[in-house]
Amino acid sequence: MTVLVTGASGYLGRAVAAELLAAGHDVRTLQRRPSGAAGAVDTLGSVTDRATVERAVGGADAVVHLAAKVSLAGEAAEFRAINVDGTRTLLDAAERAGVTRFVQVSSPSVAHAGAALAGVGAEPASPEHARGEYARTKAEAELLALARDGVSGMRVVAVRPHLVWGPGDTQLVERIVERARRGTLPLLNGGTALIDTTYVDNAATGIVAALHRADMAHGNAYVLTNGEPRPVGDLLGGICRAAGVPAPRVSVPAALGRIAGAAVEWVWTVRPGVDEPPMTRFLAEQLSTAHWFDQRSTRRDLDWAPTVSIDEGLRRLAKHYGTGSD
Repeated sequence: MTVLVTGASGYLGRAVAAELLAAGHDVRTLQRRPSGAAGAVDTLGSVTDRATVERAVGGADAVVHLAAKVSLAGEAAEFRAINVDGTRTLLDAAERAGVTRFVQVSSPSVAHAGAALAGVGAEPASPEHARGEYARTKAEAELLALARDGVSGMRVVAVRPHLVWGPGDTQLVERIVERARRGTLPLLNGGTALIDTTYVDNAATGIVAALHRADMAHGNAYVLTNGEPRPVGDLLGGICRAAGVPAPRVSVPAALGRIAGAAVEWVWTVRPGVDEPPMTRFLAEQLSTAHWFDQRSTRRDLDWAPTVSIDEGLRRLAKHYGTGSD
């Protein structure tokens, strides 16, 4: 197939483009800067620009949509313009171009209302209850995409990879490492909350599996994880040890973390920082409540299983940082 991948300059997007190329597909990409995916044909621009989107989609058989504004803070209008309006523009162009398969890369946060998610599947996306602008707009975008399933013969699948990480990740791993190095990475409630994560290779193969299985899986949403829930403190400690920095030891009550997060959010609205805020209410909830997922329908319907365990991922991370061996 000829597959358009949006957001291929991002960590996961580049891995998806590489996986599609390895599978023998012709790959085009659409993002603001060069993708770095060897063998892909880049279109530079934004999903918010209709003419650019039309040019990128023309002649494609399938679309994998990863482009999004991903942040814990920011202007609501920018989240909406990229995550909602950009998705709508892409869906419209895909429909006009005769695209037959569309994978919407979403997030489990679209169904997270603040309470623990323990052993559940892909609960319905809820813009009304999702926490924060990112989650709310991604929930709305997922609903928009799934509503197009079957329209003009387009088969739509939503995939929600959870907490993707691995060597070279700047969104999650590098921020954990940097804050641990500065001694500003606390554990909430002792870091006992049980959470799922997804090693980057597994996330990429799962997304490609959704594309290949769209004929059977269309119309559905799937949470994608390693299926190895661990206490958040263990995971943070493993990442820190792999990077050669001290693991977090200071524990803070979750309620205090939420209060601090609310205060930081207020400060960020008045005087935004240059990086992500150190704490938000959403982040405090994520660090102190369980979120792990039943993977049976994902593995069955997508005919997929992870190939890189968390322990193997940590070994690869240690090798990346020069703290481990082959």
